[in-house]
Amino acid sequence: MSSKNGDLTARARIRDAAIELFAERGVAAATVRDIADRAGVSSGLLRHHFGSKDGLREACDEYAMGKMTELRERLLGPDAMMDPAILAAVHPTAMRLQSYLVRSMMEGDSTALFDAAMESGRLWLSRAGFHPSDPEAYLAVLIAMKISMFLMRDQISHVLGEDTTTPAGHRRMLRASVEIFSRPLLTVEQGEQALKALDSLIPEQD
Repeated sequence: MSSKNGDLTARARIRDAAIELFAERGVAAATVRDIADRAGVSSGLLRHHFGSKDGLREACDEYAMGKMTELRERLLGPDAMMDPAILAAVHPTAMRLQSYLVRSMMEGDSTALFDAAMESGRLWLSRAGFHPSDPEAYLAVLIAMKISMFLMRDQISHVLGEDTTTPAGHRRMLRASVEIFSRPLLTVEQGEQALKALDSLIPEQD
């Protein structure tokens, strides 16, 4: 984001600087002065555009969710996942925004962000042609599993010996997740047996 700061408006520079610092340090630890210094503006100009740190954070949430939806739409397009050019263009931006969104979700009211992720998940599910028995539970658990990769990035980085916030480390983490999701851990028969066992142990409530 910061490489093209000279081409951005002051408002956009402040927003991008906040996203970077919130992702790096956490929302609470990043001060208004830190963000203004990173953006190359005064604290007064930051307050002029966003009113307060809370106002800035809300603007960052809105921007990050909107941008992630836009990137996801590109990946959902015909044969988009097979286009290396699209993946290469998406990766750096997605990595920063995902890191930011997880930080923001964990340090504040996560309901709105999680609801937005669920809405995107519903769109993906409708296009995937897959019909889980409980779509809402399926998506909620899937989103939580994906978020956990970012919540535990320090532990994953330690095991890999490589920082997962760098392109190389992020690539290793995502490659592992792709392999996990592309190879079923259970056969169809094992899955059906497990579901039947769960239903017999914990029957649905009327």
